[in-house]
Amino acid sequence: MASGTILIIEDNAVNMKLFTLMLETAGYTVIGAENAEVGLPLAEMKQPDLILMDIGLPGMDGLEATRRLKQNPRTRHIPVVAVTAHSLRSDREQALAAGCSDFLAKPSRMKDFLDCVAANMPRTARSTDPSTPN
Repeated sequence: MASGTILIIEDNAVNMKLFTLMLETAGYTVIGAENAEVGLPLAEMKQPDLILMDIGLPGMDGLEATRRLKQNPRTRHIPVVAVTAHSLRSDREQALAAGCSDFLAKPSRMKDFLDCVAANMPRTARSTDPSTPN
């Protein structure tokens, strides 16, 4: 069983519900935010192990939100995975340039989604899972 806390910043309620269900079933604790304006203060306050960031958010987009997270000394250490329906190479490059540690195109298979999450969890969060090598 996996462990760790994940903040999902996603404006689509169906995607939020699906991601939450997959992550909670895998053993993660999930915090949700419907936009960057809610998600950024949550990240600072809750200090999640990982952030799943929708890039196409209303208002402040996910790229700008990631830049702000990486500029903030209290949140810069938190890995951010870009989650987006835009899957061009340039989209991936922009996400990585903004500070994302990885890129996941929507839709994706459940196994690919969970593998991406597990690969981007900090070792400290993974170390509580006896099935995960340290």
